[in-house]
Amino acid sequence: MNSVANRRLLLVHAHPDDETINNGATMAKYVAEGVGVTLITCTRGEEGEVLVPDLAHLASHHNDELGDHRETELANAMAALGVTDFRFLGAPTKKYRDSGMMDTEPNKRPDVFWQADLEEAAAELVKVILEVRPQVLVTYDEFGGYGHPDHIQAHRVAMRAAEIAAPHWEISKIYWNTMPRSVIAHGIEKMKEIGSDFFGVESADDLPFVKDDALVTTVMNASEYAPQKIAAMKAHPTQMSLDGPFFALSNNLGVEVLGDEYYILVKGEKAGPYDALGRETDLFNGIED
Repeated sequence: MNSVANRRLLLVHAHPDDETINNGATMAKYVAEGVGVTLITCTRGEEGEVLVPDLAHLASHHNDELGDHRETELANAMAALGVTDFRFLGAPTKKYRDSGMMDTEPNKRPDVFWQADLEEAAAELVKVILEVRPQVLVTYDEFGGYGHPDHIQAHRVAMRAAEIAAPHWEISKIYWNTMPRSVIAHGIEKMKEIGSDFFGVESADDLPFVKDDALVTTVMNASEYAPQKIAAMKAHPTQMSLDGPFFALSNNLGVEVLGDEYYILVKGEKAGPYDALGRETDLFNGIED
């Protein structure tokens, strides 16, 4: 097994806050253990909804200053998780803009990430791969989890960059973020018990990012780092409300709901130790020196 000091993890996300929602506990755990953690964020999230009324003027349809603000939110979130190596794709010479949702006016702008040339964007990420030389890469599935164009593009860029870099540095294991159906179904039921809902859905099947439990290959049990994850979530106030479903769910089920994070291994060999359900318990399992 690789010594902890030699382990390096690269995560590729679409917008500030995606990293915390999907991998906050994983990142905090690995940082605490001495693993090198690098986060690449592909856009500054300019088209995000602003949940803080006093900051409504930052929105793209007002002053269009949300990107600058979310850079600060990301820095604060990374401080909460202990991550020191976080960058925007192409920085400092290039910035990709948030694409908004599919078929909207922002999505048609020539400077948005969705419109970026895949090879050019992948080449920017290759630079990072060859510098950091990660053994493990984490990103989204081919649907981007829920179909957002920036998530889909982040997937494409990450997978293409890994392919281009392979002759010089081959990433041993690649994972896609996921969420098991059973976990969401349990959460929805618990939310109903307190008279609330989970993103307005009645069933886990109504959420596009939910996957069959059988597809989940790996789980990071990092409930001891849930407080850091919650602190990082609170560092993204324009995007996450303190009384929103994530916080309501964590308050109702306990911090372990935020500390367990799930993955599908799509490149590399699955390796133990395993949990009772046969899932890996560490993204670096099986990676040799």
